[in-house]
Amino acid sequence: MARMTPAVAAEIFQDIDDVVGMGLPSGDSAVAAGAAYEGADQFNQWLAQWQPGTNSADGDMLPIKALADARSRDVARNDGYVQAGQGIAKDSIVGGMYLANSKPEHKHLRLDEKWAEEFQEEVETKFTLAAESPNCWLDAQRTKTFTGMMRLATGIYSSTGEVLASAEWLRDKPRPFKTAIQFIDLDRLTTPYDRGDQIIRGGVRLNSMGAPQGYYIRNAHPTDFDRLMTGGDAFDWKYVPARKSWGRMQMIHLKEENRAAQTRAVADIVAGLKSIKITQKFRDLTLQQAVLQAMYAVNIESDLPPEAAFATLGQTTGPGAAVAKYGAEYLAAVQKFIGKKGITIDNVKIPHFFPGTRLNVRNAGAPGGPGQDFEKSLLRHIAAVLGVSYEELSKDYSKTNYSSARAALSQTWKFMQSRKKLFADRLATIIYTLWFEEQMNAGEIEAMKYSKCPNYYDGLNSEAYCAVEWIGAARGQIDELKETQAAVLRIKFGLSTHEDELAKLGKDWRKVYAQLERETAERKRRGIILLEDNSVNAASGSPREQDEKSTEGETANAEAA
Repeated sequence: MARMTPAVAAEIFQDIDDVVGMGLPSGDSAVAAGAAYEGADQFNQWLAQWQPGTNSADGDMLPIKALADARSRDVARNDGYVQAGQGIAKDSIVGGMYLANSKPEHKHLRLDEKWAEEFQEEVETKFTLAAESPNCWLDAQRTKTFTGMMRLATGIYSSTGEVLASAEWLRDKPRPFKTAIQFIDLDRLTTPYDRGDQIIRGGVRLNSMGAPQGYYIRNAHPTDFDRLMTGGDAFDWKYVPARKSWGRMQMIHLKEENRAAQTRAVADIVAGLKSIKITQKFRDLTLQQAVLQAMYAVNIESDLPPEAAFATLGQTTGPGAAVAKYGAEYLAAVQKFIGKKGITIDNVKIPHFFPGTRLNVRNAGAPGGPGQDFEKSLLRHIAAVLGVSYEELSKDYSKTNYSSARAALSQTWKFMQSRKKLFADRLATIIYTLWFEEQMNAGEIEAMKYSKCPNYYDGLNSEAYCAVEWIGAARGQIDELKETQAAVLRIKFGLSTHEDELAKLGKDWRKVYAQLERETAERKRRGIILLEDNSVNAASGSPREQDEKSTEGETANAEAA
């Protein structure tokens, strides 16, 4: 087969160009006329002015990153709905307590299940004590428990699309361990003025494959005027490697990438900032209109000539003096007739005016405008951007039934669970791993002293030891009876486990089992008999049904005998 030469190829394309009537692409900017995809048609009357740039991920994002973050934080501070949406995210992902559920991969480690159970119980107990200690050991600032740190990180992620923190090694006493986490404001992650080379993007130094090697952290926030005025190193940057020389993570930078080769990120809320700001302005104008409608504009209309009208307002000399005198005498006569209290109807006083004078009362504001449906459409848009349902964001359940509420809650739950897995669980696991590594090397983990435990640093052993699941916020129930019955049926027919169902309620199954065992023993000691025993009910269905069946069977056997 003969190969096509460049000259022949050019001639063929020229023929196509003549027939179809469209020019060959010139570089990356040409768009075909009459394109197969209407959205790419540059001659459409509605799309002709829509010519977005074709930049790289960092080219699109880095120039607007600071402004986008500032606007996101501003609406989170000043817009009640956005603040409520971020609160829903914190409550749906983290909840009141973020619990570790250790799941070591004992098969990979070639260890038995008994060791795994002992390891789980020990590590979970020690980590929870450290994480939720009122001394806030894991927080470098010593102001937040582990749960508080996760809620803070969730809020930061909602406003900026990323989270930055450093793993510190603090030696102050009396710390039970030295690992601590310091959250860093993302405004401080910037490229130094004298380091504008291509391998630094948004303050992150990259290698040839785009992997982060280190971070340039400004010593002070650009608007920390107290530090800036004192001079010193406030204008300097500190370079922090992503990892220590032996591999321990030193900088934690989490983000969800939407494009390849994306160094930084912006929050999902940025896509809805325009609508959020318009909605905020709409509410302000609607409130102003409501205030105006609650006020009255009053004017006095008179048939008298201007001079006489002015006289009624106090002018006692000039052309209107005679009329003013007459009016004064008239009103004095009226006052004498009606007495000091005046004429009233249901305690409402009726005023008296000068003859030929009328009092006009008008609403200062005029009704109208787009109405509530327009605001609801804007709130739905904001809810979609925040990943929550309209009902949860607006707290409007007036037109919601069980099915629609269940569907809305389910959609929010799926969104929050994906965020939990991709962001919150990952951050929590990194912190947990850093803590575990220190405790293990300090000889504080008894289960690691077992002679058959393989080396932590070999292969994927560190991942196997530190495999963990996280129990966050409870899912919430609309109809407790129906949803509890569904959970019992799933367990009964092997479609779920106690661990999974209790995790949805924000509980640790081991602690529940231990408590059930204690309660069962205490009831037995006190001679208390319950019609429905919770442990039996959760394990095998309704005991009442079983008792009825067993009673029927005993009766049948007795009759047969």
